[in-house]
Amino acid sequence: MTVPAPQTQPRRSDATRAAILRAARERFAADGYERATIRAIAADAQIDPSMVMRYYGSKEGLFAAAAEFDLRLPDLTPIPPEQLGETLVRHFLSRWDGDETLVALLRAASTNPGAAERMRDIFANQLTTAVAAFGTDPTTTARRAGLVASQVLGLAFTRYVVRLPPMVDTTQEDLVSWIAPTLQRYLTGTPGS
Repeated sequence: MTVPAPQTQPRRSDATRAAILRAARERFAADGYERATIRAIAADAQIDPSMVMRYYGSKEGLFAAAAEFDLRLPDLTPIPPEQLGETLVRHFLSRWDGDETLVALLRAASTNPGAAERMRDIFANQLTTAVAAFGTDPTTTARRAGLVASQVLGLAFTRYVVRLPPMVDTTQEDLVSWIAPTLQRYLTGTPGS
């Protein structure tokens, strides 16, 4: 006679974390990062605000855990090789301009280790996959993607977070003309070229 395996009950902390994340996703989507509060999220999850802090440490940590980010990178395989840099600059400017959650994650990543880890994962996984797809040498793919990330994250930080006047005042077309050649070199060039 076979005895059925005992069913394990989900731990209460798992259910609490899931409720917090569900409430945070809804609140961040409805109110945006700046207006969403720990108190409101806790109320939505029907828990004490101290529990949110216990599990996630800060609003930034909660945001990093709750937010789903997709860079929505274009398929680079049909893009002519000489247009890769331009394509990516245009794409990133469009993404940063159109999604306040990416800007909020960038702000959070500068001070919160969890948010920084989330940003690293997003760029390492999504950007490296896109760069690999157009046929780079596998030994340089991660480095090329890292160099592209350094450029676009620097651009995003100065334009959308610090709001450095020369970067904010520059048109997208001018930014593309300045930055595309650098990304192009990162993607298809050789060191020192």
